[in-house]
Amino acid sequence: MAASPHTLSSRLLAGGAGGCVWYLERRAAQGSPHRFMHLFRNAGKQWVTFQHFAFLKRMYVTQLNRSLRQQIKPKSEPMTSSFLEKSSSSQAKAEVYEMKPFAPSSLSLPRKPNETKLIELEPASIIEGSVDVGKETKDEKQWKEMKLRVDDLPGILARLSKIKLTALVVSTTSAGFALAPGPFDLSCFLLTSLGTGLASCAANSINQFFEVPFDSNMNRTKNRPLVRGQISPLLAVAFATCCAVPGVALLTWGVNPLTGALGLFNIFLYTCCYTPLKRVSIANTWVGAVVGAIPPVMGWTAATGSLDAGAFLLGGILYSWQFPHFNALSWGLREDYSRGGYCMMSVTHPALCRRVALRHCLALLALSAAAPALGVTTWTFPAIALPINLYISYLGFRFYVDADRKSSRKLFFCSLWHLPLLLLLMLTCKRPADRDGGQPRS
Repeated sequence: MAASPHTLSSRLLAGGAGGCVWYLERRAAQGSPHRFMHLFRNAGKQWVTFQHFAFLKRMYVTQLNRSLRQQIKPKSEPMTSSFLEKSSSSQAKAEVYEMKPFAPSSLSLPRKPNETKLIELEPASIIEGSVDVGKETKDEKQWKEMKLRVDDLPGILARLSKIKLTALVVSTTSAGFALAPGPFDLSCFLLTSLGTGLASCAANSINQFFEVPFDSNMNRTKNRPLVRGQISPLLAVAFATCCAVPGVALLTWGVNPLTGALGLFNIFLYTCCYTPLKRVSIANTWVGAVVGAIPPVMGWTAATGSLDAGAFLLGGILYSWQFPHFNALSWGLREDYSRGGYCMMSVTHPALCRRVALRHCLALLALSAAAPALGVTTWTFPAIALPINLYISYLGFRFYVDADRKSSRKLFFCSLWHLPLLLLLMLTCKRPADRDGGQPRS
């Protein structure tokens, strides 16, 4: 059957179109590999592998999971304080303890009479135990006053009265009594030493009573009995009164009125002048030096009953010795004194502190030379006391020049052995008394 012209033309047209499509597909297939590989080259001319696609896949998954975690946040638990936790736990315990146990009659199983007694006693013991625990926790939270034991009382009173300082005061009083001319009266010496020691204990106790708020700020004095609350202020004042009254009475009626008056004046000067002046002016150092110079004068007056040149000489030696001693001590405690609010030369006038210490070290040389001229010692004393006086003067000069803790520490420790050695040398070189009048021979 012959094809019509219409169908023939359509076949030719479809064949031509198919041939064109086949040609274009073949052309694209031949050039596509080069273009595809060219697109997937990186800057370093390295071929892209399947590891790069795996890495991109992992990055996408992690980013997706992170966004999901950020959208769904867990609810944070509220923060509760330890006090609320303790209270809630105690309330829970109380609620548990308040629950009444089942009575033995409600139980279906039969029990022995001993077992029923135990069941009845168990909840009562639990409740009592919970009450005891609650009381212990309340007692621990409350402030407790330190209980004073009788065994600790002597040590506490010794620290309250500054027993080491009191021993130094008594030793200087004894030296003044021994250096005085005239025969040695043992009973008068013991009464003088006891009365002076009691007066010193009273003055030191009142001093600590007044300085409790300031001593608590200093590392040097924060462990004192009144600061720590080991004794009450009333007990401290009562102890000071019990020391001052018999001490002044012994010095007045047991020795002589002049020595008793000096003891009473020294208590007043230390407690009512020196103690408050420490927070006002640097003049407290000079007032404190006068307080320390009176005990050897009291020893002299106890033996002689009068104020002679020898008494003022001993007072002058103690007066000058205290400046290198205390100024060197306060130099290493400048931060402590400033924290406590005390007005000391080492804090406010450091140059004056060093200058005064050197000045009084040199004054000890002059006072030692004046001792034989006033008839207290022989002329041997200035010669044998010259080495130790020169040594403390040298340390005072080093303290004046260096102005450091090392030089101040050396001067302070030297002053601790200088004074007792100087007084001992004075005793060994004491001028013998005349047999007729009891006065030293010229």
